[in-house]
Amino acid sequence: MLMVTNNLNWTSDHWKGVIESDAKGYFAYLPATFVYGDLNYGFYDELEIKKYYDPNFFFDYRFQTEDGRWYNKYFCGSAVAMSPFYLAGHLTAKSSSYDADGYSFPYIISITLAALFYLFIGLLYLRKTLLLYEVSERTVSVVLLAATFGTNLFYYAIVEPGLSHIYSFGFVAMFLYFAKKFLLYHDRKSLLILSFALAMIILIRPVNGLIIFALPFLAGSLSNLREALSGIFSDIKSLVFSILIGGGILFLQLIVYKISTGHFFIYSYGTDRFYFLDPHIFDILFSYRKGLFLYTPIYFIAVLSVFLLWRKSKFQVLTFLGFFLLITYVLSCWWMWYYGGSFSSRVYVEYLPIIMLVLGLGLQQIRSQWVKITAVSMIFLLVSLCQIQTYQYRYGQIHWSEMTKDRYWNVFLRIDRLL
Repeated sequence: MLMVTNNLNWTSDHWKGVIESDAKGYFAYLPATFVYGDLNYGFYDELEIKKYYDPNFFFDYRFQTEDGRWYNKYFCGSAVAMSPFYLAGHLTAKSSSYDADGYSFPYIISITLAALFYLFIGLLYLRKTLLLYEVSERTVSVVLLAATFGTNLFYYAIVEPGLSHIYSFGFVAMFLYFAKKFLLYHDRKSLLILSFALAMIILIRPVNGLIIFALPFLAGSLSNLREALSGIFSDIKSLVFSILIGGGILFLQLIVYKISTGHFFIYSYGTDRFYFLDPHIFDILFSYRKGLFLYTPIYFIAVLSVFLLWRKSKFQVLTFLGFFLLITYVLSCWWMWYYGGSFSSRVYVEYLPIIMLVLGLGLQQIRSQWVKITAVSMIFLLVSLCQIQTYQYRYGQIHWSEMTKDRYWNVFLRIDRLL
């Protein structure tokens, strides 16, 4: 993975394309905080427009208050996750010949390394969670391969590491592991860490707080869920510490708003919002424009695999399907349900740990050796399909926003034009 990101992002002037579109907003908190001490982004015109970015691809992540103060419309959680790597980049720039201006080569490379780190963290905790469920090592390996190379996770870890999704993926995987561990053992340490992980998930993208509705599935039964909730409220000291940890992390965003605008509470997205009476459920899953199941069909196989758990636990089947329908409904109600330029439906990357957990549990239930071989073979074929389509997207055969049925089938499996 390091070699791939090196070839794509570190050679020639390719590093200048790492931070684009929404990623500019997530990233901007870092130079604003650590280099310029200016959360009103007074450096924007001089550095972003004139020095580093192509003015023909103008993207402004700032909004302005009535009294003329600029603020960043994005949430700061991704920048918090990137910050240790960014600071290392800052130290490298200051001790070398690179400009220590917050945007030069070492800073951008630090973000690509941050993305690889959170990819590793996410896969590590996904593996640990699967092992908690006593899934075999062989099945775990298949699931990790499917998650990494058979979905859009690979693309957002390597090609667009400045977006929020890979960081959400890491913290969601962490949350699921410690939530399951707490549900099993009711230990204080797990409660504190899952509180930290949940707060980071919300700080990165508040809508991802919907992951808490995966808890019934993780509990496995209503009685287990009740027992865990009872355990939380019986240990008041741990509960208070958990609230303080989570609240303290979330308070960072309020501090940023206060410094930027003079107010603790604002709605930073302007007129962009959810339209809950106008969902696009079919479009977000199946459309030629951005359909999740069309461009990354391993998601479809993973969701269907939950039915393999029916005999073992109808409760798990129903709670997972309820969770998946809930997040799909909410995500499809965003004013731009296709989420702009993206490969497949990018907003599902953060929920990949729970979806891949279901795939692993489903595969574990298959007893017939031939059925399992067939299922694994299908997964490998879909991994190949995803890699071809990722390649096509990277080089423009799959359009970043305006795909249609005719355009899709015209380039299906065609890479000859790019070679």
